[in-house]
Amino acid sequence: MDSPILAQLFRQLFRHRPAGCQNRLAHAVRPRHHGYSGSFQRQHRRAYASRVSIDRGMKTNESRWQQRTHILPRDRSDEFAQYPYISAAELKQRTERPRRVKMLLRDFIDDSLYNPSYGYFSKQAVIFSPGEPFDFAAMRDELDFQSELGRRYTEFEDALDDAEGENPTRQLWHTPTELFRPYYGEAIARYLVSNYRLTTYPYHDLLIYEMGAGRGTLMLNILDYIRAADPQVYARTKFNIIEISPSLAAMQNKHLRATAESRGHSDKVEIINRSIFDWDQYVPSPCFFLAMEVFDNFAHDGIRYDVATEAPLQGHVLIDGDGDFYEFYVHELDPLAARFFRVRHAATGGQYPKPYPANPALRYLSTKMPFAANLSDPEFIPTRLMQFFDVLEKYFPAHRLLTSDFDALPQAVRGLNAPVVQTRYERRMVPVTTPLVHQGYFDILFPTDFRITEAIYRAITGKLTRVMSHGDFMRRWAYVEDTQTRSGENPLLSHYKNASVLVTV
Repeated sequence: MDSPILAQLFRQLFRHRPAGCQNRLAHAVRPRHHGYSGSFQRQHRRAYASRVSIDRGMKTNESRWQQRTHILPRDRSDEFAQYPYISAAELKQRTERPRRVKMLLRDFIDDSLYNPSYGYFSKQAVIFSPGEPFDFAAMRDELDFQSELGRRYTEFEDALDDAEGENPTRQLWHTPTELFRPYYGEAIARYLVSNYRLTTYPYHDLLIYEMGAGRGTLMLNILDYIRAADPQVYARTKFNIIEISPSLAAMQNKHLRATAESRGHSDKVEIINRSIFDWDQYVPSPCFFLAMEVFDNFAHDGIRYDVATEAPLQGHVLIDGDGDFYEFYVHELDPLAARFFRVRHAATGGQYPKPYPANPALRYLSTKMPFAANLSDPEFIPTRLMQFFDVLEKYFPAHRLLTSDFDALPQAVRGLNAPVVQTRYERRMVPVTTPLVHQGYFDILFPTDFRITEAIYRAITGKLTRVMSHGDFMRRWAYVEDTQTRSGENPLLSHYKNASVLVTV
């Protein structure tokens, strides 16, 4: 058990078992703040894990449901051979969590986050809105901002409790768009307008696509700014939101029509409720594609390497009849993972991090250590991200990408490029140590290696890019004095030191 609060969480979950998960449980949660620093962030993180049951022959000091050092664990190898594979497409059709099946780890993660019936973003996530924009000039320093943010967070959740009843497992998170409204959106708008006027104006409209738009706040802030600052460009602007979550798409639609500042924007906006990975419409016109804090929730494949031969093995998840999870690694790579290795190697010239010693002598010595594992630590490879770049190259050939995401994350699980897995319980974040968690209750958040990501994006699309820190981007495009406190500290710059921005040039 990771901590005493997990025991409380499990008891709560057993008292209120969701449909389709009787006789088992695995829970954890994280808050979706972006930039984990300060006391406020420590109060709002999240996590999940699975129940204890009969060991079925495994050693008492081993996890029953996550195999770390065996290619095919003996106690579950028969079931692994017998259980049918289930794909991501088949999982989308399910209304209850599957049992007696096996799947790739990336399909398990995708199902946990995005299943229409029980996925985290479909059913669990609530986006925090601070209400009126913060008056940064009236604040003494960053601690003053943290205090005010914590107060508004509490008020927001108290109001939810009054309206919906208390919910100890409510998943509440925030984004920089909401915290720094409208200044964050205005910075993005200045970038868009400036680059549009330098490139395709007046021959093409300003065509914008945003993926993962949350409450739709960024869209409204961008459109408000363009309308006020450049009416000529606003007359040529069309904004499209691509949203996989039906509930978030409905919220965006409601926000667009109900918000006073959004009056007049309705004819500028289309909300498309579908996954970007199901996209099939060719868009030949020049466009800007926004993906702000989206890469972190793209599903990854788990890979371990044979320490002796460096051969990769791909991670699979077995779910038994009790709904418990087991990790298996097999030598045969599926076509997507195999292609990722080819593309990454070609794009980087073979220069990329590995989760084992590069020196053969050190690898040999590592296998001779007492209790040495026969496989390396896991590496989590962004296969879904590569598929996203394929969609851009195939259907949006004239796009320009603007994306921001975390380049490092604290409290990640073990491994290279490993995720933070957490849940929120009684208004506190609870991290856990594995991505094999009860589907739909945990946020699974990956860092982005922007050096590798930039190389793969260039290789697939043929476009040139630039990567910069979040702070450098904001210093160039935001009016940073709008978010500066009296002491000179600036939360817009300091809160996201672990984030980077990639743009197509």
